[in-house]
Amino acid sequence: MKEIKGLLTAMATPFDESGAVDHDAARRLAAYLLEHGSHGLVIAGSTGECPTLTDAEEIELLRAVRAEVGDEVLIICGTGTNDTRHSCELTRMAADAGADASLVVVPYYNKPNPAGIRAHFETVAGAVPELPMVMYNIPSRVIINASPELLGELGQVDNIVALKQANDDELGPIEGLTILAGNDNTFLRVLEFGGGGGITVASHIVGDRMREMWEAAQAGDLEKARRIDAEITPVYEATSVTTNPIPLKAALAMLGLCEDRLRLPLVSADAEQRAAIKAGLDAAGVAVAS
Repeated sequence: MKEIKGLLTAMATPFDESGAVDHDAARRLAAYLLEHGSHGLVIAGSTGECPTLTDAEEIELLRAVRAEVGDEVLIICGTGTNDTRHSCELTRMAADAGADASLVVVPYYNKPNPAGIRAHFETVAGAVPELPMVMYNIPSRVIINASPELLGELGQVDNIVALKQANDDELGPIEGLTILAGNDNTFLRVLEFGGGGGITVASHIVGDRMREMWEAAQAGDLEKARRIDAEITPVYEATSVTTNPIPLKAALAMLGLCEDRLRLPLVSADAEQRAAIKAGLDAAGVAVAS
């Protein structure tokens, strides 16, 4: 099993003029991310607009990126939905298509109680026991929160190995799980307590600097890691001016890395938002086209 740790980028999904997934652009973006700091990639997460990708699109995207980056690079594929049966099927498809791990979110909209959350994760893990699972706790999108106690219990399942924690109030070590920052502004906090790293968005833009943070922390130089974090905080803020990945797609277009195309119900950043995004990039010393 590949180690699920380090700087893992939640990759945006490029679309072409017709609105179809642009595999060539995705391959270029994947290669760029790996050349600029990322240890691995997360395909078809919320940053990758998974709610509006069909299963077939997701799997073809996974195959295209795998073909580009080779077998040695860690690729995690988002396979969690609010339908346990669907999540099992999609996780099996991702495993067959070459994913190294699944990313499975706490079920949204249905609002399951803790027993239902436990049963969901256990069932999906049991459906594809050979594929490691990263659980994803993000109450800002899901509405409900999986407590650290419940997540720790689920960490005893053999192939549930990590947690992307996007509840900043409950971010901390959990026995049996590799903890990954779910928000860019907590990447440093995870490094400070010796966690596994993070699944990040800003690494599209300042991946080299975030990789420096990671390496500094691994070397025990937390002062350097904190200094870098402070320098690139404006990028975290720029990519949070409105719902992710709207600001990210705008920033990527400014950098010439990806077209600013999203699928409804997401729409492109407006002029005020774009100005704030550019100001954040400027503040962090990221050069963009005028």
